[in-house]
Amino acid sequence: MPIDGKLLEILCCPVSKTPLTRLPASRLKKLNEAIAAGEVQYVRGATVDKPLREALITEDSRVIYPVVDEIPILLEERGIGTTQLQDF
Repeated sequence: MPIDGKLLEILCCPVSKTPLTRLPASRLKKLNEAIAAGEVQYVRGATVDKPLREALITEDSRVIYPVVDEIPILLEERGIGTTQLQDF
């Protein structure tokens, strides 16, 4: 079940305070392909080792945050910078 729309209306990036939106399925697929190839790291440098079922992205498309069991993980160290992803 995806994250509740009313909750999504009030969520923002903990660093930039930029509003968040759902990561579209096509971009989530591309992200998960890069994760499977071992090419994705969290902002703090740890490798993302599991595919994501759902994610949120900042309105400026710079940072992705995972959603685990319908709970957005909005911690700075769990952000995924999009500059590391080609053609994203």
